[in-house]
Amino acid sequence: MADQDGEKRFSASESRRQKAREQGQVVRSQDLASAALLLAALAVIGYFGRPMVADVAEVLAKSLADSEVEAFTIESASSLLTQTGYFTLMAVGPIMVCMFICAILVNILQTGPMLLPDKLMPKFSNISPMQGIKRLLALPNFMRLGFGIFKLAVISVVAAICLYHWYEAVLAVSQFGVAAVAKVIFDATFFTCLWIGGALFVLAAFDFAFQWWKHEQDLMMTEQEMRDEMKESQGDPQVIARRRQVQRQLAMQRMQSDVPNSDVIVTNPTELAIAIKYDPQTMAAPIVSAKGAGLLAQKIRRMGLEHGIAIVERKPLAQALYKNVEVGHPVPSEQYQAVAEVLRYVYQLEGRAMPDAA
Repeated sequence: MADQDGEKRFSASESRRQKAREQGQVVRSQDLASAALLLAALAVIGYFGRPMVADVAEVLAKSLADSEVEAFTIESASSLLTQTGYFTLMAVGPIMVCMFICAILVNILQTGPMLLPDKLMPKFSNISPMQGIKRLLALPNFMRLGFGIFKLAVISVVAAICLYHWYEAVLAVSQFGVAAVAKVIFDATFFTCLWIGGALFVLAAFDFAFQWWKHEQDLMMTEQEMRDEMKESQGDPQVIARRRQVQRQLAMQRMQSDVPNSDVIVTNPTELAIAIKYDPQTMAAPIVSAKGAGLLAQKIRRMGLEHGIAIVERKPLAQALYKNVEVGHPVPSEQYQAVAEVLRYVYQLEGRAMPDAA
């Protein structure tokens, strides 16, 4: 029995998931974020990069050619650095902005908006040498190491295939101008990185699926944890059972005092029993003094017979009153006519006059 209590066999409850989220325990794949950033950067480079690289190459070639003719001075060096820096900034700026936006979006898509002030507080356990050694030797770290080696192998194979494909093109263009060489080198580098990014994204998708599975396994609950959570959210089951028992006893005592004072008991005929009382001097409408189903209905019928209360079978009325009216509440206007007919019938049987409303 102890082994069964300690086994995680139950899916995580919403409360447990919320607590885990508040502690920062969410499904997150760093590899997926890295692959998305790489592909986003490549998308911007593919749109802006080729003409920008050609312009930078032309500026460098022109500047170097001019430097051979003119004397190298501080002014010429400053001009060269300014031009090169400008074109470099224009090339790198859009990439950095895109990567910044993409980094935010990828993390939001993975985890949703999160604000965890506790994570900003320093924890001395994180700088403890012993804790660091334990974390280093933990099984998840060895799994990450193995996955990292596998990723490196995949990247190496993809890069080797791409470079082999572009090898002859790079050699053939070397005899042309600087712009042509820069274009071919850019294309070779871009498409190599694109293939690497695609491979990393596929691996990251598997990593995200694994992280989701591991997260679900970590949140699984034992039977004891389920009991403890029910106690926290709903209270001790023993206390709840005792409270319900007391409520049933009070309801039974009230029924024993109210049924004998009722005017009629409407039945279904055996499944339901509803006791109705009407005093026009104190009540605006008839009220349901007691109701029950099954064994409780039989008890109400038995008490009615013992105290001489009329029992009338009206199936639709009994069902409507049992479903829609609580004990002690007045009969709704939709049932006024049906209840009035039952009361009139009972008064006629007992030789009493129908009381007039006050």
